Amino acid sequence: MHSHGGTPQKIALPHIKSVIAVASGKGGVGKSTVAANLALALARESTRVGLMDADIYGPSVPIMMGVKGVIDQQTTPLPLDVYGLKLMSIGFLVPATQAVIWRGPMVDRAIRQFLSDLDWGPLDYLVIDLPPGTGDAQLTLTQNAPLSGAVIVTTPQDVALIDARKGLEMFRQVRVPVLGIVENMSYFTGPDGQRINIFGHGGGKKLASEAGVPFLGEIPIDPRVTECGDNGDPIVHKYPDSPVAQAYITLAATVRNELSKGHGEELPEMQF
Repeated sequence: MHSHGGTPQKIALPHIKSVIAVASGKGGVGKSTVAANLALALARESTRVGLMDADIYGPSVPIMMGVKGVIDQQTTPLPLDVYGLKLMSIGFLVPATQAVIWRGPMVDRAIRQFLSDLDWGPLDYLVIDLPPGTGDAQLTLTQNAPLSGAVIVTTPQDVALIDARKGLEMFRQVRVPVLGIVENMSYFTGPDGQRINIFGHGGGKKLASEAGVPFLGEIPIDPRVTECGDNGDPIVHKYPDSPVAQAYITLAATVRNELSKGHGEELPEMQF
């Protein structure tokens, strides 16, 4: 990737203190689940949190947040207010059954509009759920949005780690600080309290130390996570005392702490 002659003008979001991108190299690592539950966990401490779904082709936020059908913008202004979060997704504009078949520039324009044309009001945090990979939507966001930092989601398997590494590298190239790596679906605790590492163990921590970025923690596997997401009531909201929700609340505190350090410095070159 080469840098362009002039940097595109960033969209000014003066009323939003921190913009956090949640990214992953590959799909299927639970990135949208992490984004939604992180936003809800941040909202426990701060009343003003937004969640923006930047996945134009496969938006998950409407289902996870229990928003059914297309929103009539005449009667309901966007972003929506759900569970104390301000929410925006292409899924509010296009029926879930209809495929969004767009070229890059249209995705680009939609994401810019989500950021600049909506009245988010004053927010402490805007969490942006990025689509998997390192394509148009990611570049639009990293070049146009004033990102405070990125959280990379991986699972313990080697294949997920390879892709997480690509995500790290992308943010490094576009000069967005990586707040750290979260290992999702990290382990399962059996009924007897024994910890079972279904997908292997320690990959996220190892990648973080290799890349010289913080390891933000492990989110355990709990079948209720999927059930909650499918039923539109994320686990941090529905079962705040569960170990998974507690892991998210700890994650939110860690992210808040990393942001407060003001990661302004350039990241070192990564040696892989």
